[in-house]
Amino acid sequence: MGSNESNKAKTYFQYLTCSEEDEKWQLVCTDAGFTEVPSYTFYPPNKSGHPRAFQYVATGQTLNEFQIVYITKGKGVFETLGKKFDIIPGSILIVFPGIKHFYKPIYEVGWYEHWVGFKGPYADNLVKNGFLSLAKPCFVICLQNQIIELFSEIVTEVREQKPLYQIKAASKIIALIAEILATERRQAQPSQSEKIVEQAKFLMEESIYDDIDLNSIASQVGVSTSKLNEIFKTYTAMTPYQYYIHIKLHAAKALLEQGDLSIKEVAFRLGFEDQYHFSRLFKSKTGIAPSLWKDFVFQ
Repeated sequence: MGSNESNKAKTYFQYLTCSEEDEKWQLVCTDAGFTEVPSYTFYPPNKSGHPRAFQYVATGQTLNEFQIVYITKGKGVFETLGKKFDIIPGSILIVFPGIKHFYKPIYEVGWYEHWVGFKGPYADNLVKNGFLSLAKPCFVICLQNQIIELFSEIVTEVREQKPLYQIKAASKIIALIAEILATERRQAQPSQSEKIVEQAKFLMEESIYDDIDLNSIASQVGVSTSKLNEIFKTYTAMTPYQYYIHIKLHAAKALLEQGDLSIKEVAFRLGFEDQYHFSRLFKSKTGIAPSLWKDFVFQ
């Protein structure tokens, strides 16, 4: 474990160890910190204070961990997998284990960076399932208070090292990744797309007791059916039909909890073709048969 702190230079970093208990959480924090790099400063500052594996970030290094680096001031460059990115304030850099990379601020400009390192099966699964992608190691989310706050909370856990700090820091890393991805997705969507999705949701809520008519909904929001599917899935990660089924089942749960309607009546009220189709769908989505739902909720 190593650390360095300098109020004058606005720098803090810590390299961490973890226990077998920490590793059972499936994600551990390996290092975290922040550094203001003034203009005309060789990078990284205080090079000897970092473990050897981290000393060559400006010329090329390969780590055995993931890192997320957030640049909030200044300019620089980032290169990985043969791709070179110009870094500006609001840039997110993602370093993947086993992948050579380098990044550094422009010598005449400098920058301010926040970073966290992590590893574990949870992080590996994020790559496997496409949430973190080698094809997109860098993007710009602009300056976001929520992101800064999460980095700050991680550093606080690392600095204070209270009981179970590793598990708490790892949980905040998951929240950080989720917030970054959500911010990036929101910014990738033009405002008109958001309006279309919200209008479509409203129309589906209004027709929750009927069959869905995607052609009619698309026409009412002013796009083709295929375009509606494309926009809706990009924005919500669900197709319009999947969302429609989701809200129908949410309504079904509320009706079943009331206890005064039979499964057949709930299915009929929500526009399902028969109670057997409804029951199969309900169990496949919730893992519980509708006949057992009320007991499950109130047990």
